[in-house]
Amino acid sequence: MKGKRDTLPIDEVLPQLQEVLRRQTRAVLVAPPGAGKTTRVPLALLEEPWLRGQRLLLLEPRRLAARAAARQMARLLGEEPGETVGWRMRHDSRVSAKTRLEVITEGVLTRMLQEDASLPGVGAVVFDEFHERSLQADVGLAFCLQSQAVLREDLRLVVMSATLAAQKVAALLGQAPVIVSEGRLFPVAVHRVGRQDKLTIEENVAEVVRKALAQEAGDVLVFLPGAPEIRRTTALLTGLAAEVKVLPLYGRLSGSAQDEALLPAPRGSRKVVLATSLAETSLTVEGVRVVVDSGRMRVPRFSLRSGLTRLETVQVTADAALQRRGRAGRLAPGSCYCLWNEREEALFIAERTPELLESDLAALALELALWGVKEPRELAWLDEPPAEAFAQGRQLLEGLGALDAAGAVTAYGRRLALLGLPPRLAHMVLQGTELSLGATACLLAALLTEGEIAQADVTAVVAEAAKHEKNPLAGQRLVWRAAARYARAAGVLRGESVKPEQCGLLLALAFPERLGQNRGDGKFLLGNGRGAYLPKGHPLTWATYVVAVEVDDSGRDGRIFQAVAVEIHEVRRVLAGQIRQESHAFWDAATRKICAREKECLGALVLKEAPTAPTSAQVRQVLKAVLQSEGLAKLLNWTPAAQQLRQRLAFVHHWDAQKWPDVSEKALLARTDEWLEPFLGPEPDGCALQRLDLHQALLTLVPWDLQRSLEEWAPAAVRMPSGRSVVIDYQDAAAPFVAVKLQEVFGWQEAPCLAEGRVPLTLQLLSPAQRPVQVTRDLASFWRNGYFAVRKELAGRYPKHYWPEDPLTATPTSRVRPKSGSL
Repeated sequence: MKGKRDTLPIDEVLPQLQEVLRRQTRAVLVAPPGAGKTTRVPLALLEEPWLRGQRLLLLEPRRLAARAAARQMARLLGEEPGETVGWRMRHDSRVSAKTRLEVITEGVLTRMLQEDASLPGVGAVVFDEFHERSLQADVGLAFCLQSQAVLREDLRLVVMSATLAAQKVAALLGQAPVIVSEGRLFPVAVHRVGRQDKLTIEENVAEVVRKALAQEAGDVLVFLPGAPEIRRTTALLTGLAAEVKVLPLYGRLSGSAQDEALLPAPRGSRKVVLATSLAETSLTVEGVRVVVDSGRMRVPRFSLRSGLTRLETVQVTADAALQRRGRAGRLAPGSCYCLWNEREEALFIAERTPELLESDLAALALELALWGVKEPRELAWLDEPPAEAFAQGRQLLEGLGALDAAGAVTAYGRRLALLGLPPRLAHMVLQGTELSLGATACLLAALLTEGEIAQADVTAVVAEAAKHEKNPLAGQRLVWRAAARYARAAGVLRGESVKPEQCGLLLALAFPERLGQNRGDGKFLLGNGRGAYLPKGHPLTWATYVVAVEVDDSGRDGRIFQAVAVEIHEVRRVLAGQIRQESHAFWDAATRKICAREKECLGALVLKEAPTAPTSAQVRQVLKAVLQSEGLAKLLNWTPAAQQLRQRLAFVHHWDAQKWPDVSEKALLARTDEWLEPFLGPEPDGCALQRLDLHQALLTLVPWDLQRSLEEWAPAAVRMPSGRSVVIDYQDAAAPFVAVKLQEVFGWQEAPCLAEGRVPLTLQLLSPAQRPVQVTRDLASFWRNGYFAVRKELAGRYPKHYWPEDPLTATPTSRVRPKSGSL
């Protein structure tokens, strides 16, 4: 090695790592921040015999860290980046034919493996900062393990981390050896200063930074959740001493701005670096002796319920807080000012959740399909992807046309993957290109992935960026490079202009379920069925339709943070294939009719609605539903004859369920298509239902041969000895009865039996005033034992009526007395 270098803690274990990799192909290395693993390990392996003539890939989770690591290793070799050491990442690379050590971001490894799973010319892959558990790192490791097992037995795999459950990773790697570097960390004095609730996070941080500058020596590294907080804190720190320079550090800065933050401050000056969590481990910010930790970090959170992903600001985890604190003790004793108290720290979550477990897995589903894997369980994972989220991701890809019904990748899916964008945005770019809106789609995709849309008006951001197409501002150069790459990959015509007013249409292509329909007062129904709202005074509260680019998923209705207006007639044109024609039939209680409406629906949104005639199938469906809810008695006209027939059928079913139909409420509702619907007209209303001949309808349930037997089993009426026919009451299926005057059954030795002689007819014998005087199923016994007591009582109360001493020989009558001559 040509460059001079200091001794670092990792140097002590490098011989052990080299020896392990000479004997086998997998290893796990654990070393704390500052140990030197990122730069020393790849250089130590570069001259190993097994790597001769091959390249080594070093994976970094962030582009900023990748460039910084490549530059540092090139300096150690006395070279410029792009010679022995270079970098390769999306939209940016510096490699040459002589480059043997490539520092790449994780997505690049996935692309290389998809192009050729054998990784030709690569002898080793080193996963740095694996504890961050990014989705791409998990995917890359799973692919490498399968490639090593099937195609490349000689490929070396090294997993490195600052804090890691080493044994769990070692088990995933087939019980690979674990090598531990103890590192070297100077003591750090911890000041848990808390925060003032009345102040914003930026105001709290600015106050503590001023205090730290006054009390401590050296440069200050400040951890904030994201770029917006960094900008606001920068504004609050104006007016510091002339020798103090405030510098931002986050991923979307230009390379020169990042270098200024990372390199030592000029002699006689100090710097305050305002950074996101990317400075926790893999980056070395030279000169730092003080850390100010806001205690907040920004993480992506995916909601299965809404299908939305948005960045959330959350409390820092315990492992991340420890790593941040350690940045103050890498060069000398330092200090850390924490904006929380001991009670709050005791409640910190131990470690960050792997991105794999709380992300939209559509991109993963596409990667696995391209790899030739349909289910995650076919690969080895440290944590297997959640089944429900993976299924939802596959469903999205099928909707985009990227996967077929069997889960295999389509030609269109391969085109989406070539763009290197999330599937939704790739779909937006390709479809936008077909609509001659490719330039707009590419710029919008670049802003969403490489730039920032911090304000609510997406159209305004795109319009502002378009003004500087020929001469991009410093912060826009990466955006325009990305847009140009997307345009080349999608085949966008040169010279096509950007049309900011079409952003809504393009975003509707990417997020059709986030199309919002105004319900009044700035409240919207989204295509996924969720409610959302714009804050009062927002300029888009008047819009009939919007696309909610970013929505809070908490609560019943989520707050819309970013939205763009869209014309629904344009959406109908480009999303015609997703619009469903639906006919909804229902019972109108006011008119007591079955009605129907024709609808055009996009997701949960009804775009158009008009009345239509219900189909016969709809009539049957609605009728069943309304009968179930309101019951047979309320909707149908049960005449006495129909009611008695139902009771007669219930009676015979009670005594022979195998032979006779069940006419209970439940049974009849289940068979309306057999006995009720054939008697309905095409559009039955309440009046038609009331006019139905239910007697005839019920008979359809009785086979023809049984209909003739019904009169024998359960006659509708019975003729009395008096000659009068009396209707039988079958309400009690166990004991049917007739109510008849006592005088009408004179001469009747016994009542008839029903159900082929199984059930004696119950007689309710009445007085001349129609009041029951005796109920019996055994008439002969009554004549013998009860009649004379009843005769005595009735003769006293009704002396004009006929009360013979011998009822068996007396003439039956329905009159006061039998006609003259019949006594």
